[in-house]
Amino acid sequence: MKKLILIALLGVFCAGLCQAQTAPYKASYSSKFVIADQAHANKVLALWKDYENNTLDKHLAWFADTVSMTMADGKTLKGKAENLKAVKEHRKGISKLKVTVDAWVSLKSTDHNENVVCIWGTEEFVMNGKNVKQSVQEVWGFNKDGKISMMLQYVMAGGM
Repeated sequence: MKKLILIALLGVFCAGLCQAQTAPYKASYSSKFVIADQAHANKVLALWKDYENNTLDKHLAWFADTVSMTMADGKTLKGKAENLKAVKEHRKGISKLKVTVDAWVSLKSTDHNENVVCIWGTEEFVMNGKNVKQSVQEVWGFNKDGKISMMLQYVMAGGM
């Protein structure tokens, strides 16, 4: 799994170097990214640890009041208070959570001057008496003030 992710990341970066003339699609947002400040990735990693430790109130100041999060089930939550309430409710039903982080990268869109962090990992936990393992991919966006403004989550049951 880890080798696959690293190969995919290298492929993305190599493709980015030569895609200007050969890309079969035009990106609707951006295709111009550079490696960005690791501080953004460190925030996301700390938030994953907060989720694992069930200390969800620890870094609320890092979120914009207008944060928008689209969860793996397709539901979009808007606002800091609504997101916190939903994640606490979800986390309450989970026990024995173990998180493994496979890879992350902090990127900056040079044409929009915006930062994102992409992270891949695995969660193993017990929910409703059943053992669950799932692969997780998230994209976290940061606003101009360095606060988290959005998150997109993708989950694959069973893990990789």
